[in-house]
Amino acid sequence: MTIFLIIFSSLLLLFTVIPLIKNDYWVFRIFDYPRLQKFTLSVICFALLVYFYEAHSNVYLIFICLTGLNLIYLCWLIWPFTIFSAKQVLRAEYSKPDDQVCIIISNVYQDNRNYEGCLSEIKSANPDVILLLETDEAWHQATAGLSAIYQYSIKVPMQNTYGMLLYSRLELKCSTVEYLVEEDVPSIHTLVVLKSGREVQLYAVHPTPPVPNENPRSTERDKELLLIADRAKESKLPVVVIGDLNDVAWSYTTKLFLKMSGLLDPRRGRGFFNSFHAHYPFLRFPLDHAFISTDFKLIGIKRLKNFKSDHFPIYIHLQYEPSAHLEQEPMLADGEDIALAEEKKAKQ
Repeated sequence: MTIFLIIFSSLLLLFTVIPLIKNDYWVFRIFDYPRLQKFTLSVICFALLVYFYEAHSNVYLIFICLTGLNLIYLCWLIWPFTIFSAKQVLRAEYSKPDDQVCIIISNVYQDNRNYEGCLSEIKSANPDVILLLETDEAWHQATAGLSAIYQYSIKVPMQNTYGMLLYSRLELKCSTVEYLVEEDVPSIHTLVVLKSGREVQLYAVHPTPPVPNENPRSTERDKELLLIADRAKESKLPVVVIGDLNDVAWSYTTKLFLKMSGLLDPRRGRGFFNSFHAHYPFLRFPLDHAFISTDFKLIGIKRLKNFKSDHFPIYIHLQYEPSAHLEQEPMLADGEDIALAEEKKAKQ
């Protein structure tokens, strides 16, 4: 048991330290994902180390102390996403229906053919805007009936798992499909016109993940997110960025995106809302996001039912309030953040 616990705690310490190395290769980035899992395993490991502690074992004492410090560090990392932390986005205190927008973000999993399950969730949630990701031509055809209710749409079905279908009952204007970093990975850029006539800049994104079978580096993902961050920062309109970002809410790259864009994360202070992997409860991470400018407040956010995809859909209900920016503060970028962002955007 002694050898097992020392190896166990050593691995947990290693998995915590690896993400501190800001290298783009997947082996460094992938360990950003399981912070909640690392925390849970560290609690178990710490309890076992204490239980089997021998009074004169200096090695044990060292590993008890290191594991305890690891627990404190991991707790500090995940704390902003617990209900005990301050909310980055405040809840709307009054209702302005004409300045509201409800959005569903759903990675459908391209090989999943449970079209009816997807359409049922959409019907139940009744959103204004729907973003479906990993949509091929089969998904395009199966969801075509949504156009009867959602008369505005931007459809980019693809066979490479990066297809996108955007449906909206609110008017869409100045819509473009762009390939910012990779020629086969699109993003949708459009204006959404609220019932009040207020225009909102919407960006829908789905960059590639840093995994060996798709892309061994996070370079392309990080670059695309930071290019979107620049556009969000420069926009004179309210901004919403939605999609499967293939990055967790607490990673240093997501934090850098928030600093560079000036956007807010409604998850902070409310919970993890883990959206992937739907079939493995212990291996769940918050990969599907909605980031918003400081002139929005939150009416509601929730995870919807899975329909045989590997992702849960995420539903978010927002309200535009022009004075909200006086109550909500974005994260600020310092010189080091700006230099890192410029370095990432310059990479090929």
